Amino acid sequence: MIIIDNTLQFLRESLSNYENHELSRGIYLKLQQNQYQNEREFVEDLDDREMQYLDQILEREINYAENVQDDVRVSQLREVYELIF
Repeated sequence: MIIIDNTLQFLRESLSNYENHELSRGIYLKLQQNQYQNEREFVEDLDDREMQYLDQILEREINYAENVQDDVRVSQLREVYELIF
């Protein structure tokens, strides 16, 4: 059984909204198939294209979470967003 970090669970859930995009599916599979100890370890496993793609997705997802006042989601997604830079 794979145990996944809470932050990465939020990210995986967000990525499921973009399952029709090849990069999104690839990143989702990384999250599903690998046992990352934390979000830093996950981000270090991303290539440049994946980071650029996540930058766009996370910005959109964070804005959505702010609009619906989901502070927990905003906080969790920002943790990954900040590590990309």
